[in-house]
This record gives sequence, C-alpha cells and structure tokens, in this order.
Amino acid sequence: MKLNLWLVAGGVLSAIAALLHLAIIAGGPSWYRFFGAGERMAHLAETGKSEAWLVTAAIAAVLAVWAAYAFSGAGLLPRLPLLKLGLVMISTIYLVRGLALVPGLMFRPGLVTPFLFWSSLVVIVYGLTYTVGTWQAWSRL
Repeated sequence: MKLNLWLVAGGVLSAIAALLHLAIIAGGPSWYRFFGAGERMAHLAETGKSEAWLVTAAIAAVLAVWAAYAFSGAGLLPRLPLLKLGLVMISTIYLVRGLALVPGLMFRPGLVTPFLFWSSLVVIVYGLTYTVGTWQAWSRL
C-alpha cells in the first residue's frame, strides 16, 4: 500500500495544532493573547479559572483525535471506527471554519481581525490536505 502523504501532512498539521494548544495552556495569559484567544480567555487564565485551560485542553484533544484519523486513513495507524465519515467530517469542519472568513470580508470587513484572517487561511490549508488525502484514499478506506 502506498503511503498517503496528504493525510500524513494533515495528521502532522493537526498534531502540531494540538501541541500548540497545550503550549498555550503552559504559556499562560500572554500566550492566550498572542495567539488570539481573546481577552476573556486571557483573563480567565490570569485569574486561575479552570475554564480557560479546560476549553483549550478540549480543543487540543479534538485536534489529537483528528490527527489520529488522518494517520489511520494514511495507513500509519490501525483503522479507526467510521474512518470515511470521520475524515469527511474533519475535512468539512476545517473548510467551513476557514471559509467563514469570506462572508466577513464581503459584508463586515472591519470586524475581520488579523487573527481571524490568518487562522482562516491556515485552517483552509488543513482542510485541503484532509480533503485531497481522503479523496485519494477513498477506495481503500
């Protein structure tokens, strides 16, 4: 079986994002601010509220599961349950999140922050890697 490099790349990207979220927890309020989580999350982290790290850890966990699905689809991990559906859903979520930028640019460009702009572009790349990889692997999934 030929290794699906698109899904490997998607898995690596999701794993990096998961690790980055864990680093943000460790980095504290200044990291929440720098990475665009918003003042509310930074304030929660500053005041020691568990909500900040719980939300961030949950996002990291989801991203880690998504990485596992990509690696499973690429053939690096055993087949996970509902693999086809999972990869399609992950691709869709990444793409929809990334493309959410378009209406903002069209109708409310003043509300599009640099964080929203750049994170949307990054997430579109993630979505495209999953989409292309899933499409290439479809017949063997």
